[in-house]
Amino acid sequence: MASKEGRRAFITHKHSTTTKSGKVVPASQMAKEVVNPDELVVVGEELDHVRIITLNRPRHLNVISSKVVSLLAKYLELWERDEQAQLILIKGAGRAFSAGGDLKMFYEGRKSKDSCLEVVYRMYSLCYHIHTYKKTQVALVQGISMGGGASLMVPMKFSVVTEKTVFATPEASIGFHVDCGFSYMLSHLPGHLGEYLALTGARLNGKELVVAGLATHFVPLEKLPELEKRLISLNVGDENAVKATIEEFSLHVQLDEDSILNKKQIIDECFSKDTVADIIKSFEVEASKEGNEWIGPVLKGLKRSSPTGLKITLRSIREGRKQTLAESLKKEFRLTMNILRTTISADVYEGIRALTIDKDNAPKWDPPILDQVDDEKIDLVFQPFTEDLELKVPEQEDCRWDGKYENSAYAK
Repeated sequence: MASKEGRRAFITHKHSTTTKSGKVVPASQMAKEVVNPDELVVVGEELDHVRIITLNRPRHLNVISSKVVSLLAKYLELWERDEQAQLILIKGAGRAFSAGGDLKMFYEGRKSKDSCLEVVYRMYSLCYHIHTYKKTQVALVQGISMGGGASLMVPMKFSVVTEKTVFATPEASIGFHVDCGFSYMLSHLPGHLGEYLALTGARLNGKELVVAGLATHFVPLEKLPELEKRLISLNVGDENAVKATIEEFSLHVQLDEDSILNKKQIIDECFSKDTVADIIKSFEVEASKEGNEWIGPVLKGLKRSSPTGLKITLRSIREGRKQTLAESLKKEFRLTMNILRTTISADVYEGIRALTIDKDNAPKWDPPILDQVDDEKIDLVFQPFTEDLELKVPEQEDCRWDGKYENSAYAK
């Protein structure tokens, strides 16, 4: 989760794109059908052994809608099965890679039972396949990459970031939780950096992403188009060849002096605590010490976040340390559906209202403080569903693309 421009010129030679139904057709047949750019939310292109995905909702920071999820899944399955496809490139149009899930989609569906269940199910299934994809993938991340949008970046074999890249997982602040596999990915970062990023929604820049292990290479923004051309010219998916090509453009990164990654000792000391309340208390102690002025704004944001969202997120991250990717995704599916169903709180809708609908930045949380968030209620959203209602993650190779929504108990 977490939070629609420029149109890529269609090249007819050995290229293709998609119709509304998701059918791959030659670009020469498709170009004349493009009237409204918003109708083509994902552009797919085929160029010999290279396949290119462009997230194409730039006016909306390439947020992920149900249509985006469906098209991404169709392309990736098609190309994994296609012996001619060897190298997959994914990028965003405009100034963003992807700002994450379409929050207004969730908000507008709040009064209809499980209106977003299908897109959630399909997204988490997509996340699993991205993590375990059989072809070489390269994410070219020029700008904003947040929440679910970052799940199209971090798991890639190669993720290239720039000085304009901004990463964050701010879901807890709006009464949600880190999802799309991030309870697994963040929990496996060194020390307790994962808890810090998940609870505070702190932003990392391109250099910091490489150092933290959330991206593989840093390339100056002005060189990104040339890198893309070189990768297309390379025309193979051999990992060593792709890596060598990227490294011709990449720079060695050195953290800025004030980088949060230079605060590891404080982060580990505070965010290793057992509860959100103890984390905040420990952080307050550190904030009072000379030289720790940076903590003040972070602490203020932490205290303004949804108490329920914070508690769910901390527990999810801690569980993620001991879980497989599949187990984490199944857990996240339960959490998301219980949160959207307002099983214990409607904070997620209040958070979205305050952030993107009314934009007053004055959410009224229920309950309003941590002490009033009952741990037994938190237990409820973590309870397993009956087996037929769990997210299906097929881990056997011979049925790798089974487990789709349309084959689930929900669709039936």
